[in-house]
Amino acid sequence: MVRAGAAGTPLPASGLDIFGDLRKMNKRQLYYQVLNFAMIVSSALMIWKGLIVLTGSESPIVVVLSGSMEPAFHRGDLLFLTNFREDPIRAGEIVVFKVEGRDIPIVHRVIKVHEKFLPYVGMVTIIMNDYPKFKYALLAVMGAYVLLKRES
Repeated sequence: MVRAGAAGTPLPASGLDIFGDLRKMNKRQLYYQVLNFAMIVSSALMIWKGLIVLTGSESPIVVVLSGSMEPAFHRGDLLFLTNFREDPIRAGEIVVFKVEGRDIPIVHRVIKVHEKFLPYVGMVTIIMNDYPKFKYALLAVMGAYVLLKRES
């Protein structure tokens, strides 16, 4: 099926015949199109790298992927991030962190800041995950204590 275009020229049935257009171009036109595409891609990369330098953030622009940030941010919203370390974190701000093994950064809103809340308490869990033998040794010691402790 062939339809007529605006000037009476036939249009392909698919509407867009990209490969047919490429075949009709001479080499100079094709090189020009490839260079234009390369310029667009390199410009986008330069803008991205410039944003990384200006914001100090590895991911200066992220997309909200879940509904956990609603009602302030909805799925699909763009967030522009900065990483200025001299500013303290306050409740209501958005924080971004990377989890090892995941390519996508995690974005959350700070609900409450605990200034004095037993620092390094979570290190026990981290050590037990990083060194499984320590975890089993600790469990053995605790089990031996429970079995050998006499009630008064």
